[in-house]
This record gives sequence, C-alpha cells and structure tokens, in this order.
Amino acid sequence: MSSLSANDDCLGWAARDASGVLSPYNFSRRAVGSDDVSIKITHCGVCYGDVVWTRNKHGDSMYPVVPGHEIAGIVKDVGSNVHHFKVGDHVGVGTYVNSCRDCEYCNDGLEVHCVKELVYTFNRMDVDGTITKGGYSSYIVVHERYCFRIPDNYPLASAAPLLCAGITVYAPMVRHKMNQPGKSLGVIGLGGLGHMAVKFGKAFGLNVTIFSTSLSKKQEALTLLGADRFIVSTDQEQIEALAKSFDFIIDTASGVHSLDPYISLLKTAGVLVLVGFPSEAKFSPAILNLGMKTISGSVVGGTKVTQEMIDFCAAHKIYPNIEVIPIQYANEALERLIKKDVKYRFVIDIENSLK
Repeated sequence: MSSLSANDDCLGWAARDASGVLSPYNFSRRAVGSDDVSIKITHCGVCYGDVVWTRNKHGDSMYPVVPGHEIAGIVKDVGSNVHHFKVGDHVGVGTYVNSCRDCEYCNDGLEVHCVKELVYTFNRMDVDGTITKGGYSSYIVVHERYCFRIPDNYPLASAAPLLCAGITVYAPMVRHKMNQPGKSLGVIGLGGLGHMAVKFGKAFGLNVTIFSTSLSKKQEALTLLGADRFIVSTDQEQIEALAKSFDFIIDTASGVHSLDPYISLLKTAGVLVLVGFPSEAKFSPAILNLGMKTISGSVVGGTKVTQEMIDFCAAHKIYPNIEVIPIQYANEALERLIKKDVKYRFVIDIENSLK
C-alpha cells in the first residue's frame, strides 16, 4: 500500500506488476474542477480489459494499475460549471474519461474515435499528467461530458455492465440498422457481450440465433435469454442449412476463427460486425464480393449513443445477467473470466465491500 497522506483519500485495489494480482491501494484523485463531477462508486463491472492491463498483455501497463471501466455510482460533488448533474444523481462512467473535444469525431458525439487525445478510464495519461485509475475504487472525478445519467429506477449494479459490454454491441447494432423488426440476427459467442446482443436483438423485434461452441448453454439461451434458435457452431450440417438466411451477424468471439462459414450465412448485402478482438481475422474476399456483403469493426460508442442505450435499457427493462461479488473476490473473478466461467458479467459491489 502506498504511504497514506491527507490527499490519499481514495481507496482502491491495484495490480503492482504483471502477475496482475490485486490488493488494497490508497491514492489521490484530482480536485473537483469547475466542469467535473465527483462520483461515489457503488458498483463496477469486471471486463476482459481488466485482465489485459493488470497483466500487461499489451506491454503498456503503468503500475500500479487500478482497473475497471464499467462504473456506476452516485454524484457526491459537482463543479461550479456543471449543469447536467447534481448531488445525488445516479450516473455511469465508461471506457474513456477525456478527449480533445475539438476534432470532427468529438464534435459529432463520437468521442471514442477522437483522433488527438482520447483518455481511457484507467492506465492512460490524462491531460494533467496523472495516470488514470479506474472503478475498482471508492470514488472517481470525471468531466461531466463523460458521465451518463442512469434513471433512478434502474439498478446501479445492472447499469455497470452497460458502460462497456452493453454499448459495445448496441452501438454497431443501431449504426448498421440492426433494429428493424422482423429481420434476422446471428450472435456469435454467448459471454458478456453476446448475451447483451441477444437482449437488444429481441427488444428490437429481431429473430435471434445464437452460435456457440458450448452446447451446455443451449437451454439457458433459449429460455432465460429468449433466443429463437441455438446452433452449435461446429455443427457443419446445421450451419450449411442456414446459408444466406441472415440480415446481420454480430461476432463477439475473441478467439481466432474463420469468418467464411458465418459470411456464407448472410443474405445479399448482409452485414457482419466484429466486436471481439481475435489476433487475426480469416476470410475469403470472394465470399464478400459475390454477395455484396460487408465486414465492419466496432468498439464502444460515443457519449450520445451511450446515453441513448442506457435510456433504451431503462424503457424496455433490459438488464444484464450479473453475478455480484465483493472486491475481495476480484482476483478469483478475473481467473474465472479468463476461463469463461461467468454468467454473464461479474459486478463488484464497491459500496458494501471496499472498506
């Protein structure tokens, strides 16, 4: 633990090296500026990004790393210039906390694609020279532009995964018009992202088919998540029977896999969106050319679509399937996440366990 001074009033859990092991850590947050919101964190979702940077998988981790970018909480202080939030409001913070606010993407509300200085919620240098620290902590100070209003009747524990898993699939779905009732949607992979794609697909009125390597997920996928069909992705006969029958496919799988079988399932001019991060993507160009098909990539959304997604979830009573855990279980949770042993998102109860 770092030496505790008068300013080190934020308690978090941090990794000190590439082992990724988390333990208690006291540190300071910046003072609340005129445009800032100070948020008491009540819940934080556990994302694979937490594994990546606590374990230095990209070689750019700046220790100590306090992970967490699916943050939900309650406003405890606001700066003099803040007009959209007040003390007591329920708010969320996602994967980024700053951007240039001046480039064409920032001006269009697509801050996540900022070309100058996008600042991630943790493990990035902020404009004041400090290293950002995430939501495995007691509170956070964020410019109001990067905070999202959570309706009072929407549970904060459920809201946390929306800020990464939810928006990662919602943003490309609305961008590619996957919200047209009666159309057909395929979802590859049934983890934190995939199960949210199923929920959004059903809310949009789509016919939803899940493709998974795990037959054990079938019953839950059909009954609990409400999918219309479940296909074991290694069953060649089932795959071939569905040729040219899908308007859209959203691919959440991060393991290397051939895209050709799935592209063959698209109708003419169909769209396949990649939201996972496989180390490489394999496909035959001819299969795109001959069917006028599209492969697109996507990450999380900008501030405008993120707020839209939160409001949509509240209006349609869409809630992620979560397992709420104490912060003391975070190391085990990350190990289970690596093994895909979670249904479907861990959420840390920061408020009641981080002491």
